[in-house]
Amino acid sequence: MSLNSSTSHPPYFLLVGIPGLEKEQFWIAFPFCLMYLIALLGNITLLLVIRAEPTLHEPMYLFLAMLALTDLVLSTSMLPKMLSIFWLGSGRIGFRSCLSQMFFIHTFSSVESGVLMAMALDRYVAVCHPLRHSSLLALPVVVALGSLVLLRGVLMISPGCFILRGLSFCQHHVIPHSYCEHMAVVKLVCGDTRVNYIYGLFVAFTLLGSDIILISVSYAMILKVVVRLSSTEARLKAFNTCASHLCVSLAFYIPALFSFLTHRFGHSIPPHVHIMVANLYLLVPPMLNPIVYGVRTKKLWDSVV
Repeated sequence: MSLNSSTSHPPYFLLVGIPGLEKEQFWIAFPFCLMYLIALLGNITLLLVIRAEPTLHEPMYLFLAMLALTDLVLSTSMLPKMLSIFWLGSGRIGFRSCLSQMFFIHTFSSVESGVLMAMALDRYVAVCHPLRHSSLLALPVVVALGSLVLLRGVLMISPGCFILRGLSFCQHHVIPHSYCEHMAVVKLVCGDTRVNYIYGLFVAFTLLGSDIILISVSYAMILKVVVRLSSTEARLKAFNTCASHLCVSLAFYIPALFSFLTHRFGHSIPPHVHIMVANLYLLVPPMLNPIVYGVRTKKLWDSVV
């Protein structure tokens, strides 16, 4: 153990992968790798198409570009190391590398949530105030929203990593997880971890809770306007505009909430189920987002083909 004043840090942690499925991990890695490759190809394609096509330089597609970039960082932060665990049995990760991975995963998870919230706001303005859409969500406003979402994630996640860096860890340094998830690392701390638990809950409810509420209110307002439309064609167009975003939001928030609640309250849930969902929550949305938007968004699809 290396001593830093009054705190002691292990030189490295050992990531187990998926507890209970160590023998099956080699084969589980193949579909995970395929999902990652699809996510890379799809999101890079989205970014290149949106950049190259001037007609796509609108709020909806600029937010989609932010989402694609976030997905690339999020999936790349965890999957290469996960594959080295599953295929090479290389679960060792340095203490600082573990904290860095934790920072990127949790920061860009919060950024993804913030971008989804911003996209819901964009859909609300487009459906409920279409004549004011271009003025309310001009390019500087879109850039400012994206910057605020990133800044919010960095400012909210950084304290949790600094708190962990100042704590002492026990001799036991095996993490029963596939990546350095905050609560999985906190459980290795020697001493009182109430501050970590309380701050983790505060961040989750502040970020995810507020974003989910704002997204729900936005779509409730949209639904209220849509059902009043006299034209069936107009109603279908409005529903189609929002359906993609709803699918993407559900694919992100359902497993995210499951993983968050399981760490704190779901002690009866088998560890391998929890870890599998935690892995899929960082892989499925990055893979699904470009597919959903590419298929359901005609303007984007036309630009690709």
